[in-house]
Amino acid sequence: MAAALHVEKPEQPALAKHDSSILDLAFAMDCTGSMGSYIESATQNIRSIVEEIVTSEKSNIHLALVEYRDHPPQENTFVTRVHDFTSKVKEMKGWLEQCDAQGGGDAPEAVADALHDVLKLSWRPEATKICILISDAPPHGLDPNGDGFPEGDPTGVDPIKTVREMAEKQITLYCVGVEPPIVPYRDFFMTLAYLTGGQYVPMVNAKLLAQVIIGGVREEISLERLMKDAEEDINKEMKKAEAEGVDEEEITTRVNRLLLEKNLRVKQMDNIAGTTSSVAKETYSKCTNMKELRSQYKIESIPEPVYHSRMTRAAVRRAYGSSSKKKDDNDEENDGESFSPPTAEMHYDLKEDEAVSMAQTERIVQRMRYKK
Repeated sequence: MAAALHVEKPEQPALAKHDSSILDLAFAMDCTGSMGSYIESATQNIRSIVEEIVTSEKSNIHLALVEYRDHPPQENTFVTRVHDFTSKVKEMKGWLEQCDAQGGGDAPEAVADALHDVLKLSWRPEATKICILISDAPPHGLDPNGDGFPEGDPTGVDPIKTVREMAEKQITLYCVGVEPPIVPYRDFFMTLAYLTGGQYVPMVNAKLLAQVIIGGVREEISLERLMKDAEEDINKEMKKAEAEGVDEEEITTRVNRLLLEKNLRVKQMDNIAGTTSSVAKETYSKCTNMKELRSQYKIESIPEPVYHSRMTRAAVRRAYGSSSKKKDDNDEENDGESFSPPTAEMHYDLKEDEAVSMAQTERIVQRMRYKK
C-alpha cells in the first residue's frame, strides 16, 4: 500500500488587528453600601442588554466583572473580586446576583485597584474593548478630606498610569458617575474617560443604566467601524496637521472636516451633560501620574441648580462648565430656552444615523494616537 500522502497544513492566517463584530465588555462596579440600586439594575437588565447589542450589531460578546470596595482597615470583606471574561450571560448574571452592596469605610474607594484589574483581564486582541466603570466615590489620593490613604492607593497602583495603559491597549473607558455624590470629582472621572477616548456619563436614575450601556456600546462599535474604514485618511490628516504645528482643536477640526466630506455616518448617544470640561482636557489630562494631578486638582462643590428638572442653556454652562472657551453667540437670546441636565427624567437616546460630531471626532483623534 502506498504511503499516506502527508500534506502540511498552512498556518492559520493572523487575526485582523481589529474586528468591530467581536466585543469584550467589562464592568468595574463599586459594590459599597450606596450602590445597591445600580447593582440591582445591572442584574435585572444584563440579559436584555446583551440581546439588544447582539441583535443590533451582530456582535460576539464576552463579559467580565470587577467588583470593588476598599482596603482594610476601612473595609475587611474584599478590595476587588475579579470575574474574567465569559461568553455566558447566565454566568455574568450569577456574578451580579452574588454582588451585594455593603461596607465602604471612608469616602474614597478602591477605584485604582479595580481599573488595574480591568487592565489585566483576558482581552481578545482583535475585539472592540469597552470598560464601563460605575462609581459614586473617588479613588484614594485625590481629596485628602476623609481619606484613610491621602497619599494614594496603599498598593501603589496609580489610576492615571493605569488608564494610559488601557488607552495603549485600545480599551475605551466609560465612566458612569452617580450624581450628586460624584459631582466634586466629576472632572477627575472625565479625565479618565477622555484619556481613552471614552465618555463620562452623569446619572441619577439607576433605571436608566441599561439604556446608557446599550447606547454607549453601540456608539463605540460605530466609531470603531468608522476608524477602520478611514484609518489611513485620518492618520494622514493628523500627521499633516501635527507637522504644521497646529493645536489640538485645529487637528480635531481638520479630521472632522475630512469625515464630513467622506459622508461617514455613526451612532450618537445623547450625553450633552457629560461633555468633557475644559480643565479635564487642557490640564488634568496632561498629568502623568496621580500625584501631579492631585497637586492641581480643584474640588468642586455641588452646584445647587444642577438638579432642577429644567434649566436654561446659560445656567447649565455655569453649573457644568463649558468645553469651549468661546461664548455661544446665542447664549443671551436663548437664555430662556429649556435645557436638560442629568435629572431622573433624563434619557440617553441613541440616534442611529448621524454625521460625526466634533465631540466624537475629538475622541477618535485621542484613540488614533494609540493605534499601532
